[in-house]
Amino acid sequence: MSEGPTERDQPSPRVRTRDAAATKARILKAAKAEFARHGLGGARVDTIAARAQANKRMLYHYFGSKEALFRAVLEAAYLDIRQAEQRLGLDALEPEAAMDALVTFTWNYYLRNPEFLRLVNSENLHRAKHLRQLPTVREAFPPFVAMVRSILDRGVAKGVFRPGIDAVQLNLTIAAISYYYLTNRFTGAYLYDRDMMGEAALAERLAFNLETVRRLLRAESGRASPPPPA
Repeated sequence: MSEGPTERDQPSPRVRTRDAAATKARILKAAKAEFARHGLGGARVDTIAARAQANKRMLYHYFGSKEALFRAVLEAAYLDIRQAEQRLGLDALEPEAAMDALVTFTWNYYLRNPEFLRLVNSENLHRAKHLRQLPTVREAFPPFVAMVRSILDRGVAKGVFRPGIDAVQLNLTIAAISYYYLTNRFTGAYLYDRDMMGEAALAERLAFNLETVRRLLRAESGRASPPPPA
């Protein structure tokens, strides 16, 4: 008569925790690809589970619902870029170098993470309905804005940036000049009869983005005007 599994045969709590974390990570990765490709409405839970090598029961156990899984994907996507920006060490760079680094990072991140752009597009179609339920994402933005504002303030103090530039408007501009190019690469290539994604084209676009932001920030004659006497 065979014996059933003993306590020694059972996985330890640490192993179970590690396996659960690995399963959740696979589900999130598969869900990110599916939601980016088909949006929330078109994404199929069966496809996500199959790609994650999991079953639907486990998916619902960990995330509760398809919408909750979409929110988890959004949260991870937004926090990833904000955390990556904080690791750039921009405070240690001179203002002009820091701004160049931010522009370059934004371009490269969007280029290497097309799923992020599609998720942003999808959530805008939902009018930020799901983001409104993710306070962690909202809380990640003030530190980023403060970092950009600090770079601007240091640049003004050194006389290399003109005063009065809003940090949020600047970030929207940096994002837009990369985002629009990449999300419209197919229509742009056809309508302008131009290679948009070749190596030379991408290098040209990054150089254009850098020069655009430099000109936007640059103080007149390279030096900011001194404040008027009190």
